[in-house]
Amino acid sequence: MALKNIKNKIAATNRMHKVTRAMEAVSAVKMRKTQLAALAGRPYARAALQILTRLSGSSELSKHPLSMEREQVRAVALVVITSDRGLAGALNSGLIKVAVEAVAPYPKEAVAVYAYGKKGQEYFARRGYKIERSYENKADDVDRAAMDELAVSLAEAFIAGRYDAVMVAYNNFRSTFEHVPTARRMLPFSLPALRQLVEDIAPEHGKYSDLHALDSVPAYTVEPAGEEVLGILAPRLAAVALYHMLLESKAAEHSARMVAMKNASDKSKEVAADLTHEYNKIRQAAITREVSEIVGGREALAA
Repeated sequence: MALKNIKNKIAATNRMHKVTRAMEAVSAVKMRKTQLAALAGRPYARAALQILTRLSGSSELSKHPLSMEREQVRAVALVVITSDRGLAGALNSGLIKVAVEAVAPYPKEAVAVYAYGKKGQEYFARRGYKIERSYENKADDVDRAAMDELAVSLAEAFIAGRYDAVMVAYNNFRSTFEHVPTARRMLPFSLPALRQLVEDIAPEHGKYSDLHALDSVPAYTVEPAGEEVLGILAPRLAAVALYHMLLESKAAEHSARMVAMKNASDKSKEVAADLTHEYNKIRQAAITREVSEIVGGREALAA
């Protein structure tokens, strides 16, 4: 390889290193912000879900339209929370794999996809799934209004019988280097599903590791009227669950992107070092060859 080509590659690699370092720094700032938001929201989300968990032992919730189990699941709504941008390692591919496995028992025509994020929307659209609604996921801040609207829309569609089940696929944030692609059933409400959601909120270590699920109570008195209160409360609690899942996904996205950019920065540094070594080796060989030619010519003239 010519020295000029190697020199150009070294310069290009160093420029790439600067870009990835800058992206790593930006992602680190966003990661800290979204991690704090996700962690700070965990006690609130847990408390909201605990209300449903406790109410699940009451007759009012068991008779509520959002808790009614269907004998046969003919139509499923799938909410997929991915990112709009790439450069985040296996963040989106791992989540999409889990989402596909969650709806694998049902035919494509029975699945309606609500895609929050461009990556999920593109994947399911290319494979013939019906995209019921799609949302952009470019902003760093979480759009609470969009989650409220989506939760109300899904609850109304479930009550109307358009869907027999509602599932959500998202990245459950555990730590900077760990996020778990997760698929959970949101509707109909059930004690096992709610308990699992609460347990997912509690990390294994750290400040909020002492959050644990509480058991439901056998009876719960609701005033002024159980049906009236639950009619307003249940969709709102579903919106809280969706909002928290989006917070977790945001934290996982920026964490994964920071780690990916750090790996890219480290790799570009290694490549630049290897190219520099090869450049010096070839240049030294060329200098040695030129010196040998000069010495050989001098000896030929002397003879």
